Amino acid sequence: MYNFDFETPKTIEDAVKAMGEEGAQALGGGQTLIPSLKQRLAMPGKLVSLAGIDAMKFVRKDGDTLVIGGGTTHGTVAREAKDSYPGLAALAAEIGDPAVRNRGTIGGSLANNDPSACYPAAALGSGATIVTNNREIAADDFFDGMFTTILEEGEIITEVRFPIPQASNYQKFEQPASRFALVGVFAAKYAEGVRVAVTGASEGGVFRWTDAEEALSSNWTAEAIKDLTVPADGMISDLHGSAAYRAHLVKVMTGRAVKAA
Repeated sequence: MYNFDFETPKTIEDAVKAMGEEGAQALGGGQTLIPSLKQRLAMPGKLVSLAGIDAMKFVRKDGDTLVIGGGTTHGTVAREAKDSYPGLAALAAEIGDPAVRNRGTIGGSLANNDPSACYPAAALGSGATIVTNNREIAADDFFDGMFTTILEEGEIITEVRFPIPQASNYQKFEQPASRFALVGVFAAKYAEGVRVAVTGASEGGVFRWTDAEEALSSNWTAEAIKDLTVPADGMISDLHGSAAYRAHLVKVMTGRAVKAA
């Protein structure tokens, strides 16, 4: 590690003020940032911990919407969203291991936007709204490529609003060492149609499989996508799986998600 300042604000307002200082960076659960600091991949002059802001830790149902505070841990989502949004709760329960689930936060995961993370698929697949300290952002507009979002410098995710679907499920073909998704698919059925979001597969990060959405909106069964194919162009190819393999897995995991839902 190296020397840096560390601040622990208790309110969102104080956190925003601290984030306005030069060289400051927000710290959520630290599941990505701390290893990055150790390897000198990130070297902020100040860390602003969001862990002490109780106003960002909650799960509540608001009509047909599930609202989750940006500082809420994966473990809390897994427990407290089980009755209102079981598909999302099940996704949270399979993130990492118990240590990760007890420290990692939904806001930190979305802000980091790892191309193999689970929450981006849930947010995009649900048509969620990401709320920050100064605006509301539709999930369709929020993600902007690998490890990139449209968050501005000093902007903090305070809560995420998930429209609750009629049915949903997340299927993850995980890389066994990291438990990140080699390919993960979140499928959600709403009255106005189906949304299908894919993580772990594309070089561009999380994306919607619109051909599957159209087919499933007319016929909510796995049979609806049997004749569809996913192009391998632009898919990740590495030692864990080729681009063609990941493209094949997108269809397989989508079918499993629909069956499970």
